[in-house]
Amino acid sequence: MSSRTFEDKQPQQQTSSGFEFFKGVGQVTGGTLLSITLLTSSIVAGGLVGLAISFRNLPDVRQLRNFFPSETTYIYDIKGKLLTSVHGEANREVVPLDKISPNLKRAVLASEDGHFYSHHGINPSGVGRAVVVNLVAGGVKEGGSTITMQLVKNLFLSHKRAFTRKLAEAVLAIRLEQILSKDEILEMYLNQVYWGHNNYGVQTAARSYFNKSAEFLTLGESAMMAGLIQAPEEFSPFSSMKLAKQKQKEVLGRMLDLKWITQKEYDDALKQEIKLGRIKSFQGSALPYITNTVAQELAKKFGRDALLKGGMRVQTTVDAKFQMMAEETVIKWHNTLLSQGLYKNQLALVAIDPRTHFVKALVGGVDPKASEFNRATQAQRQPGSSFKPFVYYTAFATGKYAPDSTVVDSPVSYRDGNGWYFPRNYDGGFSGAMSIRTALAQSRNIPVIKIGKAIGMNKVIETCRTLGIMSPMEPVTSLPLGAIGVTPLEMASAYATFANYGWQSPATVIVRVTDSTGNVLLDNTPKPQRVLDSWASAAIIDVMQSVVTSGTGKGAALDRPVAGKTGTTSSEKDIWFVGTVPQLTTAVWVGRDDNRQLSSGATGGGMVAPIWRDFMVKALKDVPVEKFKSPSQFPRPKSN
Repeated sequence: MSSRTFEDKQPQQQTSSGFEFFKGVGQVTGGTLLSITLLTSSIVAGGLVGLAISFRNLPDVRQLRNFFPSETTYIYDIKGKLLTSVHGEANREVVPLDKISPNLKRAVLASEDGHFYSHHGINPSGVGRAVVVNLVAGGVKEGGSTITMQLVKNLFLSHKRAFTRKLAEAVLAIRLEQILSKDEILEMYLNQVYWGHNNYGVQTAARSYFNKSAEFLTLGESAMMAGLIQAPEEFSPFSSMKLAKQKQKEVLGRMLDLKWITQKEYDDALKQEIKLGRIKSFQGSALPYITNTVAQELAKKFGRDALLKGGMRVQTTVDAKFQMMAEETVIKWHNTLLSQGLYKNQLALVAIDPRTHFVKALVGGVDPKASEFNRATQAQRQPGSSFKPFVYYTAFATGKYAPDSTVVDSPVSYRDGNGWYFPRNYDGGFSGAMSIRTALAQSRNIPVIKIGKAIGMNKVIETCRTLGIMSPMEPVTSLPLGAIGVTPLEMASAYATFANYGWQSPATVIVRVTDSTGNVLLDNTPKPQRVLDSWASAAIIDVMQSVVTSGTGKGAALDRPVAGKTGTTSSEKDIWFVGTVPQLTTAVWVGRDDNRQLSSGATGGGMVAPIWRDFMVKALKDVPVEKFKSPSQFPRPKSN
């Protein structure tokens, strides 16, 4: 938009009619008021040059060259579907001037500053008229502000209406016009101004009021929006369509007076049907477990201020439909478990692609509206026997053990502090000599403790740290039985590293983050590193297949190879199944928030494996069957 657009279409000077009263002076005719206005305008115009020199304590407008307004952050699913927006006080999306409808630009200028492209920051006649009206009224009643003055007021000055502040606005407006072009000022103004219902800037307002981009606003819509600026909530069509139409007519009338539109355009705009959008600024998230996790990750990486004001565009790793399927599965099984007597049960589910470590689904509970607590990422629960693969992997990585190595399931005791520890199996009995494969498939406790003691519990802890499990751990005898706190996300990520034969990228819910202009701020393209021994990883996957084919995890069997492990803690407080196919790793946890017993006899194999299976059947629909790589495809580590 150039200055010539409006130069030849300036409005005629309007004279005042009727009469006003100066405070304590008496009656003044319209002609007298006009004379005083013109005189005052001259004084104001001349006096502001001196004020520009004397107002040395005013802000430096040159900083606006590098000004970036606070913008709303938008979070999308992996296919580009908007999930939610995150913002502080200002819900704003900045757009360039050439992406704003010419209709809206004309409407705003007609309503707020018809001489914008011909003045130098102030409109002397407008300011002079305002001074006279304010003197007559005995207070500040009329603004006389140009768009440039309004902009500096919004950016630099308090909103207290005072004569000295009006002078400061004028001084700053003159300064601003010396460093920015008219188009730059108008663009900044349209993106800065408040349009009501927590919409800052023209783009979010257009989307809220008319469900469209500011680029495509019609003349009727533009005039209605321009009419909101002075009192947005009062004249909002969401509040009163009658008042909104009244303001729309005033703006269109002003445009007609300025000869910026024709009579036909005026008539057509008034007749145009207005289709309202909906107030979007305070809507919740479509997928709160995902978007809250994303917001936490962004705040940790960039700071909370950047999250709320930085205008980031965030692509997540999840497909909205896939996530909704996971949430529906959790709700369905919550109700099923209730019918089986597991009262007050909660569930968490995390699914990760082991090839990328991208989170594909993350469900932190039964109802995010009832509780914002995310059990998938925040609940530290004991994994029980689903911890055992970490012990056996560590043994395999020493090169001294293999899946067919023998371990004896027999009574044993260990000194524990001042007393003795007598580990027991779940069934209370002992089964004698067996292979590690059988010991894990049957989830025997004593063999895994013996192996853990033989290789050293500190080595087991090192494995856990490498896999991203950061909970406090002590090298105590009971560690192999899962006497620590872990999150379902940690468990899914750890098993995913086994399923990718020791290759790992950081587990994440974010693919990419850009700023509002497309500059990349964060790129989580997988950069896998080999953190575990590949042969030992393939060996533990091979052993965990036996858990599903012939052990405690039969309820998780699919029409394809599955590796996994059940988990049941003492007193049945936490029950798990964590399992994987080559393309997807999923952890499912069931427990209670008050950490009380679910029910006597509740086990991961009996109650959680079927949940895992139900989810995976849906998740793997149309996904080709793949086999795991055999340990024989990798070199076995040499024993030390």
